[in-house]
Amino acid sequence: MDNKVLVETSARHVHVTDADLETLFGKGAKLTPKKDLSQPGQFACVERVDVIGPKREIKNVSILGPTRSATQVELSLTDARSIGVSAPVRESGDIAGSGACKLVGPCGEVELKEGVIAAKRHIHATPADAERMGLVDKQVVSVKIDSDGRSLVLGDVVVRVNKSYSWAMHIDTDESNAAGCSGEVYGEIIK
Repeated sequence: MDNKVLVETSARHVHVTDADLETLFGKGAKLTPKKDLSQPGQFACVERVDVIGPKREIKNVSILGPTRSATQVELSLTDARSIGVSAPVRESGDIAGSGACKLVGPCGEVELKEGVIAAKRHIHATPADAERMGLVDKQVVSVKIDSDGRSLVLGDVVVRVNKSYSWAMHIDTDESNAAGCSGEVYGEIIK
């Protein structure tokens, strides 16, 4: 059985609500797709914001669309530490009690009392993918990445199953750099 999964690096980004989008970019603002992402219906936007922490800011952070029910900032742990923000490792959407920051757009600012996370490494799978691979939703696996001089095994990888997903694993820039990832990278799932 082929137990390989495409490993994609997910750089820092922001998800916004409709209301926060209007605060940041003006009344009636809509997200402008710039590039489709591997997950169906997801896209990088033309719109960008500055993420401000107590120590410093990160300028021109990409917004990913479509809009969401809660505004969320996904940073690597290195990014979070550099701006002085707490970013617990969480699954996307699990923002209760997470880090705080300020978002600044061309038309306004949004103070987030919570919403900053370091995304838990995860595999997106359709029900058919999960069945083919012998995986179930919320299962935790490891993934071995072979690279030239930096091969490693990433543990605590959560499997997320949904019919709207496309088969791929997402890691952040810290994890990608640790494994020396570049170009198209595949990992081996270890149960």
